[in-house]
Amino acid sequence: MLLKHGDTGYQVESLQRDLQRVGHDIAADGWYGDITEAAVRAVQREHGLVMDGIVGPKTRQALQRHAEPNALKQIDLVNAANRLDVELAAIMAINEVESRGRGFYVGGPRHGQPIILFERHIMRRRLIHHEINPVPLQQKHPDLVNDKPGGYIGGYREHGRLERAANLHVTSALESASWGAFQIMGYHWSVLEYANVGEFVGAMEESEATQLEAFVRFIEVDAGLHRALKRQDWRDFARRYNGPAFERNDYDTRLAAAYRRHDRQLEVAA
Repeated sequence: MLLKHGDTGYQVESLQRDLQRVGHDIAADGWYGDITEAAVRAVQREHGLVMDGIVGPKTRQALQRHAEPNALKQIDLVNAANRLDVELAAIMAINEVESRGRGFYVGGPRHGQPIILFERHIMRRRLIHHEINPVPLQQKHPDLVNDKPGGYIGGYREHGRLERAANLHVTSALESASWGAFQIMGYHWSVLEYANVGEFVGAMEESEATQLEAFVRFIEVDAGLHRALKRQDWRDFARRYNGPAFERNDYDTRLAAAYRRHDRQLEVAA
């Protein structure tokens, strides 16, 4: 469970006691306000984590003094913002909303593997691209090969779907999943200048920093997306990045709110 500004309850109180234990002079009152957020950001800064003020698995590990080696660092976001010539708060907002702060599964049978979502309609297209007739495969495996989206089982179990699809055609399968914190589709490997889909997947499996690298490349090759990000035109950015259904999940308003919060906190920290 993520904890953030405005949350209340016993879990926030437990967090505050952990913050007290590592030396922060705050009240354990169960209210995640400005003082608690400032303490969380201080812990994140101390451990080189993204300073978003949101408590998830990586921040909890930091509070327990256990570093997560493949975790995204604040310096990674700083470097990405500089490379794209955009505001740091904008990159932090995207990391918060689009990735929900992590690119790997934590706990469970797929612990440490990249977050994915397998797209059966993309699998059909990639099979055709590779000159493989999808019809018999679709008839036999409609949950893996289809002309319509769907068949999702969610979470770490998507890796099982991917593995089954790889038994049909490995390259098409890897190209048909969205990967990592920023959910970049595998079939973009060529335009993002990876040698092949295997190299792209290897980068997705390496670290959240290499997942961010793929996102930066994705922005660099899309002039319209890059322009929207520079302007902080969150509606245009969300439409281009998430597709026409972006309004269903309020991506634009969530990005705008996250940007304002991070911009304000970065000004305070300056």
